[in-house]
Amino acid sequence: METMELKIGWLYPTLMSTYGDRGNVICLQRRCQWRNIPVSIVPLDQQTEASEFQGVDIIVGGGAQDRQQEIVMRDLKGAKAEMIRDKIESGTPGVFTCGSPQLLGHYYEPALGQRIEGLGLLDLVSKHPGIEAKRCIGNVVFEITASPLAEDLKTLLGTSPVVIGFENHGGRTYLGNVAPLGKVIKGYGNNGEDGGEGAFYRHAIATYSHGPLLPKNPFIADWLIQKALEQKYQEAIILTKLDDSLAFQAREAMFKRLDLHQ
Repeated sequence: METMELKIGWLYPTLMSTYGDRGNVICLQRRCQWRNIPVSIVPLDQQTEASEFQGVDIIVGGGAQDRQQEIVMRDLKGAKAEMIRDKIESGTPGVFTCGSPQLLGHYYEPALGQRIEGLGLLDLVSKHPGIEAKRCIGNVVFEITASPLAEDLKTLLGTSPVVIGFENHGGRTYLGNVAPLGKVIKGYGNNGEDGGEGAFYRHAIATYSHGPLLPKNPFIADWLIQKALEQKYQEAIILTKLDDSLAFQAREAMFKRLDLHQ
């Protein structure tokens, strides 16, 4: 039997690693290593040839300030944009936190400056309401409702999947014909208006929740790993269970602090 291995593609590590988003890459890497799954991390940035995007099995994108976001979005044109589109359309799993979901939408309108065009992969737009507008900051808790992700995680956990994270964004995101990732229990979510948080398409998870997302919600990391292996090797995968008691104790502590009961 061949050894199963994974390549994690990390989008623009130096430009898009605000708010500890590197923790998502480390979490995926460690959870593979603990299961003896060989894993490598491939930076996908300005120096990377478009062809290298083709070889990755999971895509991870993090947050950025407006200036860095603009640099990234200007670099992600042509062959690179097509490659990411093809990967996501064909079912490659990905997690895009904080600013990176804006890359996948139609455009981002910053508080100052010109509209920045996105990849148009997800039917969503993001707009900053202006420099006087209050930022959406604080702990965020939401229940994952997107199908089939919610059902997959419910099978894994034995209960409805609830995500805890932290959000800090000026932009507001509005969805068109794409499913929200979940519904907000506490916090702002996409825009503080419609109760939705994030977006879900194929196997791509987009969310404003960082802090980082995966160590706080390790079941999402395992879902990404499982889907990546199934996609790559075209067979059903059951991952070895890990001891996540410490992570779940930390989650309980946060739920208590926020006066939420799980």
